[in-house]
Amino acid sequence: MADYDFDLFVIGGGSGGVRAARMAAQTGATVALAEESRLGGTCVIRGCVPKKLMVFASKGAAAVADARKFGWDAQCGAFDWQQFHPKLMAELERLEGVYRKLLDGSGVKIFDSRATIVDPHTVKLANNQTVSAKHILVAVGGHPVRPPLENAELGLVSNDLFLMEELPKSVLIVGGGYIACEFACILRNFGVDVTMYARGAQILKGFDDEARGLLSESMRQCGVDIHMGTSIQEMCGAADAPSGPRPTGSDATMGGPVGERESLSHNDKSITDPKAAGPVWTKATTGVEKVFDHVIFATGRAPSTDGLGLKEAGVTLERSGAIAVDEYSQTNVPSIYAIGDVTDRVPLTPVAIREGMAFVETVFKGNPTPVDHDLIASAVFTQPELGSVGLTEDDAARNGPIEVYSTSFRPMNQAFIDGTARVLMKLIVCVDTRRVLGCHIVAPDAGELIQMIGVAIKMGATKEDFDRTCAVHPTISEELMTMREPSRRT
Repeated sequence: MADYDFDLFVIGGGSGGVRAARMAAQTGATVALAEESRLGGTCVIRGCVPKKLMVFASKGAAAVADARKFGWDAQCGAFDWQQFHPKLMAELERLEGVYRKLLDGSGVKIFDSRATIVDPHTVKLANNQTVSAKHILVAVGGHPVRPPLENAELGLVSNDLFLMEELPKSVLIVGGGYIACEFACILRNFGVDVTMYARGAQILKGFDDEARGLLSESMRQCGVDIHMGTSIQEMCGAADAPSGPRPTGSDATMGGPVGERESLSHNDKSITDPKAAGPVWTKATTGVEKVFDHVIFATGRAPSTDGLGLKEAGVTLERSGAIAVDEYSQTNVPSIYAIGDVTDRVPLTPVAIREGMAFVETVFKGNPTPVDHDLIASAVFTQPELGSVGLTEDDAARNGPIEVYSTSFRPMNQAFIDGTARVLMKLIVCVDTRRVLGCHIVAPDAGELIQMIGVAIKMGATKEDFDRTCAVHPTISEELMTMREPSRRT
C-alpha cells in the first residue's frame, strides 16, 4: 500500500470544505486543507453572513417609521456606513478566526496557499511544494461573473459591495436573481437611488410566479426602479461618454471608492482598478442613457475550476466548468471528490455542508451515503423576504392535477398603521395524494417560517395534516392552517 503525506487533502476553506476536513479528522484520518484567500469562503467572507448583517442594518429606517405611526416619538437620520462598515469587517475577521480555531482544534493542517492538482494523489502549493494524499476533495466554490460586454470591468460584482469605503448615491444593478434583488433592497433602504435592469419578464426566475410578482410590487413600492426586458447595451466611464457626462437623476456624483484586499485571490475577483470606482455611463437596450455612481453586475456565478489542474489530472468537467460528480460526490477519478458550488448541483451553503458530511460518511466511515437534494428550503432575503420549498405552481401542474391554496393580505401591524405592505401564503397540493408539494411565503421573516414548513413537507405532510394543526393566533403563519377552500384547481 502506498504511503501518503495525508489521508485527505481538502482544497478550499469554505463551509463545506471545513466541515469535511473537521469530520474526517475526527475519524482519526490525517487531514490537510489549503485556502488561498480567507477561511470561511464565500458564505462567511463575501456572501451570506455579511449580506445578512447588511439586511439587519438596512431595516432601521422602516422600523423607526413604523414606530412613529404606532405612537413613538422617534427620529431617524441618514445611515452611517462609516460606523457600520468597520464593525462588519471586524465581525468577518472574528469569524475567520473561529474557523481557523476549529480546524486547529481538530488537528487539521492548514496551508494558507493556493493549491492545484498535479495528479490523482498529488497537490502542489503556491511555493511549488508538493503534498501527496490518498483522497483529494475539491471545495473551492464559485465566483461572480461579469457579462461579455465592453468595459464590463468598470462594473462591480457582489464581492466588491462588502469592500466599499463609502455608500454611493446611485447604482444600477444588472440582473434579476436573488443576489440582485437582495442588494437592491439593502441599498435602497440605506438611502441609495437603485435602478434594476433584468432581461426576463419578471424577477427571480425559477421561483413561484405569484410570489415573485408580489415581491416585485413590494420592491417598487419601496422605491426600486425595476426595468424588465432590459439590459446594458453600452457602458464606459462617465468622462468618456459619447456626449459627455450626464447627471444621475439629481446630481452627477462620485461613487465611494472600493477598498482593496491585502491580497487578491483567485476566488475573490474583486475590483482593483481605481477607475472602476468612478461614475459609469450606460446605454440600455431601450435606448435610455444614464450615469450611475456604480454599475453592479449580478448576472450569475461560475465554478472556480480554472487553473486547478483538473483536466490534466483526468477529471471530467461539465460545459459550465463545474466538476462532474456522482451521487457520492466522486469524480471519474476515484481518488478525487468535489462538493459545493464547484459542482453543478444546489448552490447553497447548507447543501455544501451536507455534501461534506456525506463524503466523510462514505469515504472515512465506510457508510456509503448519497446526498439528498430533494425538497431543500430556501429564502431570498429581500424586504419582505421570500421563503420557498418544493414545487412552484407551474412545475407542480405539469406533473398532474393540483389544488392551490393562496391568500394575500395586509398583516395586522400594517393594517393598524394604514401601511401598504402585503404578505402571501401559498400551498400547492396534489389532488391524488393530498400531499403538500410546495409552499411559498412572502412576508417578514419568511426564511424563519419556511424552515419549519420544510420539515413538514419533507415528512410528506398532507393538506389535511395542515388543517388538523391548531393555528397560533394572531400570527401571519396561521393562514397556512386556516385556508380551507382552494383558490384554483389545475
